[in-house]
Amino acid sequence: MKTSNPPQNFSTLPPDCVLNALESVGFRSDGRLLALNSYENRVYQIGMEESAPLVAKFYRPERWTDAAILEEHAFVQELAEREIPVVPALVLNGKTLHNFEGFRFAVFPKHGGRAPELENRDTLEWMGRFLGRIHAIGALKPFRERPSLDIASFGKQPRDYLLTHEFIPADLNAAYRSAVNQALDGVSHCFARAGEVSAVRLHGDCHAGNVLWTGDGPHFVDFDDSRMAPAVQDLWMLLSGDRSDMVRQLSDVLAGYEDFCDFDQRELHLVEALRTLRLIHYAAWLAQRWDDPAFKQAFPWFNTQRYWQDRILELYEQIALMDEPPLWQA
Repeated sequence: MKTSNPPQNFSTLPPDCVLNALESVGFRSDGRLLALNSYENRVYQIGMEESAPLVAKFYRPERWTDAAILEEHAFVQELAEREIPVVPALVLNGKTLHNFEGFRFAVFPKHGGRAPELENRDTLEWMGRFLGRIHAIGALKPFRERPSLDIASFGKQPRDYLLTHEFIPADLNAAYRSAVNQALDGVSHCFARAGEVSAVRLHGDCHAGNVLWTGDGPHFVDFDDSRMAPAVQDLWMLLSGDRSDMVRQLSDVLAGYEDFCDFDQRELHLVEALRTLRLIHYAAWLAQRWDDPAFKQAFPWFNTQRYWQDRILELYEQIALMDEPPLWQA
């Protein structure tokens, strides 16, 4: 169930509240506070008086239940115990999830690093090895509290939100409705071609920004979108460029991945379908957060006439791509 404290919004999370929250779990800050790049939640690097800086993550109110957040924490801890390079929440006073003035938060050790060089074949294979290890653990049992990635939650519900809340300009409404419905039909056909594929616990948002690279290789961070999904959900976001580029990149990732976990090649039918769902979901995510001033500042191009024209063209491009053969076959 959700926290019993009254829900807050981030406008009531000033710097002194952040620092006081850390002090409530036993950490005394030296006053240095750096906001990190996060819009869904609020994440801060906080200097400590007598130790290395820490990272505090304040969860967006009402997005997840406490049980769902704790399930994410437990999964990351399970990976860390298997010596997979992830960053688990610190256990403080026997807990990983804390509450201060209505805000739920967790504290993490600070890990530095740079973005991975995904054009490098060795890097892709290295990433594949660690994703294979994550998925091998993720397949051992299902999530009970966290959702699955499916057509309803990532496609139909976001579509309905955009249409019923009148985000689409009136003169583009019919065009968007036609494009998104055709795109969702294409997604359904892709899933039908793939057949029954397994869902595992996985990262869920495995783009380069959620990987920190050091001399020891990758560290995976921010499992906030962790859920049940086909394994290829964590692979396709590492691919870019034209079709020949993505075929090579996928081959490199799978070369490492299959050292630790079998990959069901039928999931390759889902690459463009999952990309299409992400595009629809992303537009609705922006719309659902549009009353948050941080979103208006960070995404000033959202909800303009040009934005929705581009989304319609993008959906038609995806409709065509979903009709093409899978990227790679052995």
